[in-house]
Amino acid sequence: MANQKRVLLLCGDYVEDYEVMVPFQALLAYGVAVDAVCPGKKSGDICRTAVHQLSGHQTYSESRGHNFALNATFDEIEASKYDGLFIPGGRAPEYLAMNESVLDLVKSFANTKKPIVAICHGQLILAAADVVRGRRCTAYPAVKPVLVAAGAHWEEPETLASCTIDGNLITGPTYEGNPEFIRLFVKALGGSIVGSGKRILFLCGDFMEDYEVKVPFQSLQALECHVDAVCPKKKAGEKCPTAVHDFEGDQTYSEKPGHDFTLNANFESVDVSSYDGLVIPGGRAPEYLALDDDVIKLVQEFMESKKPVASICHGQQILSAAGVLKGKKCTAYPAVKLNVILGGATWLEPEPIDRCFTDGHLVTGAAWPGHPEFISQFMALLGVHVKF
Repeated sequence: MANQKRVLLLCGDYVEDYEVMVPFQALLAYGVAVDAVCPGKKSGDICRTAVHQLSGHQTYSESRGHNFALNATFDEIEASKYDGLFIPGGRAPEYLAMNESVLDLVKSFANTKKPIVAICHGQLILAAADVVRGRRCTAYPAVKPVLVAAGAHWEEPETLASCTIDGNLITGPTYEGNPEFIRLFVKALGGSIVGSGKRILFLCGDFMEDYEVKVPFQSLQALECHVDAVCPKKKAGEKCPTAVHDFEGDQTYSEKPGHDFTLNANFESVDVSSYDGLVIPGGRAPEYLALDDDVIKLVQEFMESKKPVASICHGQQILSAAGVLKGKKCTAYPAVKLNVILGGATWLEPEPIDRCFTDGHLVTGAAWPGHPEFISQFMALLGVHVKF
C-alpha cells in the first residue's frame, strides 16, 4: 500500500502477553504495518511473555505466556520510517528503561511529535527517556511514584481500562484498556473507523485458547463493535480459564495456564437475530461445547441466517458437529482435518499455518498466528474497515 502506516512495537523478555499481541495483531488486521523489535535480538528470535492478572492477592500474579516472535531487527531500524511507537507493559520495561539505545529511540519519536503509546509498566521507559515532564499520563498504579518523580502530571485511572491522551502521548494502565488504547492510537495515526456499531457474539468455554478469544474480542471492540462473550451454564461476570497453546519443540503444541477471561453476557439470553456475526475461538473448549445441544442450535441459527461466522483452530469441531459444513470449503488446525472432512467440507490446507479462508459467510483459520487475516476477513464480511 502506497500510504500504509508503519508502527514500531518495542518488545522485551517477559512483556505482558496481551499487551504485546493484541495491539500487534489488531493493527496488522487493520492494514497497518507493524515491526516488533527487541534490543539484542534479531528478526525471527522470540521474546518470552508473562501472563499478569489480579487473582485476589495484593498484587498481580505472573505465569509464563506465549513465545512472541519478532519480525524485525532492533539494530536495523530507522525511526524516521515509522509513524508511531507502541510500548507494551509487563516486566520488560524495567530493564529496557536502562538501555541507552532504547531511550534514544523513544526521544527521537518524542522530538518529532509522532504518536507514542505506552501501557501498564511501559511508562517506566518514558520516564527514563525524560519525555513525560509536564505531561498528563496514567499507568499501572504502582508506576505512579516514578512518573511523578519524572515530572509527569499523574492522572488516576478511574478503572483499569481508562486511558489518558496528552498531545502525541497516549497512556493506559492495563490490557483491559486495549480497545480504547488501540482506537486512540489509530485515530492519532490519522485513521477512522467505517462501519462501526456491529453486534458480535463470542461462543466461549473453559480452556479455550487465550489469544484466540482475547485478540479478536478486543480487536473488534477497538473498532467500536458491541461484543458479547457467553458460555453455556455461566453468567455475565463469571470467568472462563484459558489455555496458552504454543509450539516449543514437542510433536504437538504445549499447554500452559492463560488469563482468566470474564464473560459479559448470559448464554441463556442470547437472541441470534440481535447479532451481526459469530466468533468461535479454538483451544480445548470446542471438544465439549460440540456436545451441547443448545450450542449446536445456536450455531445452526447463525449459519442458516447467512450471518458472518468466524471459527478458528479447534472451533471447527463445533461446526462439524452442528452439520453446517456440508459443501463448504474450510480449514482448521490440522489435527481437526478429520472432523472437517467427516462434516462434509472440502479441506483447505493451511499452508502456511497463518493462512485463513472465506467461503461465503464463513471465515476459518488454523491457529492464532493467522489472526490478522482471520480478523481482516471477518471485518470484510461485517462491512467494517479502518480508513487512513
